[in-house]
Parts: sequence; structure tokens; C-alpha cells
Amino acid sequence: MREIRHSFKVMTYEIDFAGVVSNQVYVRWLEDLRNLFTEQALSLGELMKRGLAPALTRTEIDYRAPVRLPDVVDGRMWLEDAGRARFVLGAEFVSRANGQVVATARQTGVFVSLETLRPMPLPEEYRGMSEK
Repeated sequence: MREIRHSFKVMTYEIDFAGVVSNQVYVRWLEDLRNLFTEQALSLGELMKRGLAPALTRTEIDYRAPVRLPDVVDGRMWLEDAGRARFVLGAEFVSRANGQVVATARQTGVFVSLETLRPMPLPEEYRGMSEK
């Protein structure tokens, strides 16, 4: 199974009134990881040339521990499941300050036709990302 790894430095604009990284920041970090993951298999430009676009249908996040400035969080994402038209990505975020898993997540999605916005079969290049 292939995975993507990326580090996120906590920024001042990402913390909430309690001085903790806001929950909404994890959604953006997931988007960054998902874009990097997709680029490994097939660029977004190539997908668009084929008339396809990825679309999320579900995001689940379990927040396990708070993260504060000036921490750096290491994120990783992998393809958990690839069906005919649906994919499931797993993700994990780990604090460098203490080595603790601070959040885990899953995202479910499909690739849609840019013309009809209807789900299409997964591109073979993407399906291959689940091979061990």
C-alpha cells in the first residue's frame, strides 16, 4: 500500500480562542494530503483532460488530542479501499511535540464526469494505489 506523508507547521491563524488548533484546520490538512495523494497516481490536470474530477461524499474525523503552537504535525494518507467507483482514504496526524496521534480520519469519494457530474469508474492509475 502506498501512502503520502506531509508535515504541517501550526500557524497562528489556525488556533482557536483556547490556543488549540481549530477542528476545521484538519479538513484543510486532509485536502492537502488528498491532493498530494492523487498527484502520485494521476495529476488533477490529467484527470480534467479526461473529463473527471474527484468528489468527496463523506469525511469522518476523530480528534484524539489537542495541538498547540509551535507544534508541527506529521500527516499521512493511504488508500484503504478502492471499489468500482468509490474510494476510501485513511489518514492519521501525529504531533512532533509528543509523538501522540492527535487525529485520525477517513474520506470517502468518487470520481465524477465534469459533463454530467455523475460518478464514473475509478481510473486504473488510482485503483493501483491500493496494491501492496
